[in-house]
Amino acid sequence: MPPQKFRVGLVQMSMTSDPDKNLQHAIDRVREAASLGAQIVCLPELFQTQYFCQREDASLFDLAEPIPGPTSEKLADVAKQLRIVLIASLFEKRAAGVYHNTAAMFDADGTLRGLYRKMHIPDDPLYYEKYYFTPGDLGFRAFDTNVGRVGTLVCWDQWYPEGARLTALQGAHVLFYPTAIGWHPAEKAEFGVAQHDAWRTIQRAHAIANGVYVAVVNRVGFETGDVRGKSAPGAGLEFWGGSFLCDPFGRVIAEGSHDKEEILVGEVDLKALEDVRRNWPFLRDRRIDAYAPITSRLID
Repeated sequence: MPPQKFRVGLVQMSMTSDPDKNLQHAIDRVREAASLGAQIVCLPELFQTQYFCQREDASLFDLAEPIPGPTSEKLADVAKQLRIVLIASLFEKRAAGVYHNTAAMFDADGTLRGLYRKMHIPDDPLYYEKYYFTPGDLGFRAFDTNVGRVGTLVCWDQWYPEGARLTALQGAHVLFYPTAIGWHPAEKAEFGVAQHDAWRTIQRAHAIANGVYVAVVNRVGFETGDVRGKSAPGAGLEFWGGSFLCDPFGRVIAEGSHDKEEILVGEVDLKALEDVRRNWPFLRDRRIDAYAPITSRLID
């Protein structure tokens, strides 16, 4: 039987230009999270590199690996050694010319429990992800793990209530969002507070609307997309950290700073989740007979 309570660890970290160093740093931080009692640990989006999507560069496809592959095998070994569930966002090479932004779920025995391929792919200034990533084709997914049933989405997915809903409807008790989001330096003074507040608010709303815990883990630090000494042109991005775990009523249990590496650990209590759902039965009262038009782009 999965436990009624378990501890979530979120690794808020910064990245260097060296992918090998980043991988080792991530593994070290995962070990630290486990030593603090975390039973399921999540790393930020694309943690092996600085955020390279600040430019379009065909040579950067060489960073991608198949899953299973060398990196996923190392992470599986770590999960098995520590007896934890581990969520890692990887640049997946599925085939020549077909690459995904993929979250891999490793169970406490090292088994690759499943993959989630990022469904919503952004294309904004300094976030040129459509150049690199094929949209996910596995749908929204929840996985049975050693700690219970959990789901993961990735970054831009966090703005879409449909993804959160469809994952929660599969029985996920926690929605994880590995993330890489930050401020454009020229915009921070005018829009920075509002941008961060909107990001935090939408994800707390997913927790409330679906009666689930939401765990968000972001990177931190200023990056120019430097990979092995080659940076993107432009002003770079300041990643705002702010990783957090909130409960099914949207209450924030643990939250990171904007500018420091941190390990956040918080408890998931499935009894508390059930109590919230009994008193705020949003899933019970859904009018599923009336929602068919949701699959339309617009209702003209």
